[in-house]
Amino acid sequence: MPKEFEIAREFEVDATPEEVWAAITTGTGGYLWPMEPPEPRVGGKGPFGSEVTAWDPPHRYTNRVEDVEGISEQTLNQLDYTVEPRDEGRRAWVRYVHSGIFVDDWDNQYDGAAKHTDFYLHTLREYLVHFAPRPVAFATFDGPEGSRTPDALAVVARALGLGEDVAAGARVTVRGPDVFEAVVDFRNPYFIGLRTDRGLTRFFGRNHWGYPVGISLHDFTPGAESGEIKECEAAWQDWLNGVFSQS
Repeated sequence: MPKEFEIAREFEVDATPEEVWAAITTGTGGYLWPMEPPEPRVGGKGPFGSEVTAWDPPHRYTNRVEDVEGISEQTLNQLDYTVEPRDEGRRAWVRYVHSGIFVDDWDNQYDGAAKHTDFYLHTLREYLVHFAPRPVAFATFDGPEGSRTPDALAVVARALGLGEDVAAGARVTVRGPDVFEAVVDFRNPYFIGLRTDRGLTRFFGRNHWGYPVGISLHDFTPGAESGEIKECEAAWQDWLNGVFSQS
């Protein structure tokens, strides 16, 4: 049965309103995934076939779409951002509201969307504080069918060398496709975030909602090319496949 939903979040960040505005309109690859920038006017075209319904830089941006492209579970989707200055414009307060209509499986869809929202907005803050406005090379992919099991993200954590006692803020030695040092910037039963000087690596425990585990790579290395991120993606994909071929 179709049912409306709303997910609202507020936060402050050590970035100017202008920097936040740039991230949510033209820099989405830095924390989410690359999207075509919206046409800068009310009535303009937004991502995924949406229409811009509010445009007041750098304070208000809203887009809205019915019959969401490629998403049969939704018939309406709206994203609304309000940005206000704090500390004489040196910092920003942000209110984000995601609303719409889920067609079916409402509880599962809502739970997944709400928890993903927290992780994506955390990643937005990490991007703004540590990497913006550097350009990004981006890749994202899913694990094999074996990564749908209830304990799949826990299996990934153990393979990375992250014990259950490793919490956000810890500096760790990560055992991925190669061995590297990182800060665990996010950790809960659903997601893992790693930050290095090079970029952000995100692990999505979508197994909790019946899907494979996913990984996204955000590489801010100066001069990074698409070929380099493809090599990195292939290495992580092989690693993830290997984790579940042995589990």
